[in-house]
Amino acid sequence: MRGTSGASLDAARERLEPVLRAAGEESLTLGEQLFAVVDALDSSAALRRTLSDPSLPAEVKSGIAGQVLAGGFDPRVVELVRSLAAARWSADKDLPDAVERLALNAVIASAEARGALETIENELFRITRALQGQREARQVLSDPTTKVERRVALVDALLVGKADPITVVLARRATAALRGRRFVRTLLSVGTVIAERRSLLVATVTSAIELSEAQEQRLASLLEQAYGQAVELFVTIDPAVVGGLRISVGSDVVDSTVLSRLADARRRLVG
Repeated sequence: MRGTSGASLDAARERLEPVLRAAGEESLTLGEQLFAVVDALDSSAALRRTLSDPSLPAEVKSGIAGQVLAGGFDPRVVELVRSLAAARWSADKDLPDAVERLALNAVIASAEARGALETIENELFRITRALQGQREARQVLSDPTTKVERRVALVDALLVGKADPITVVLARRATAALRGRRFVRTLLSVGTVIAERRSLLVATVTSAIELSEAQEQRLASLLEQAYGQAVELFVTIDPAVVGGLRISVGSDVVDSTVLSRLADARRRLVG
């Protein structure tokens, strides 16, 4: 999310962070309520357009948001959504996307409060790797025509009692609210949010073949040289990938043939 919407999201994140630090593990409740706001915005085009309409005064939109959430929502959530409604958005779809990102941060912050961030990150990554060989499960978890209850039940069968409760919450959300995305891709994007909270750069790598541990370490080293900071790799397998590797780092898409040149160029620039 860039431009006006990106600036509005950044401002909202700054306002939310001290709230999450104070809330600690209770941030989970705030995140779940924010997910409910996402669902409301997704289900009502009229509400979404109204709250993101640049022609309406900010105080009017803020007031409408407050009325919609009155009763049943935590005051901290109400205040955050009121401020989001008062902000400016490049497109109406950016508003629910922003709320979703803040909801993820809240849920993840609850795990961070008890030192479980790395555990959640590793479990989400193991899920994506385990599903590579389970085509039918991947299809069910990403199929909007399959009943939500069945999709969530499959997640529960895979994870309940075997993974951290926050991992279960995130995986349930990933299949219950597809929002036009694939289940595995959503989990990878959640991993990116976690890595950001751990101050790591995330590289999503799609490979035509399984990479050895040595190859992954070499790739991470090249990316760290190129970008000048620690890199977290998320590797998925897709035989259709042209050229063997496809690497996404933020908005950058790098193929394996140019990676070494990119690293060399960065090294020359810094001395």
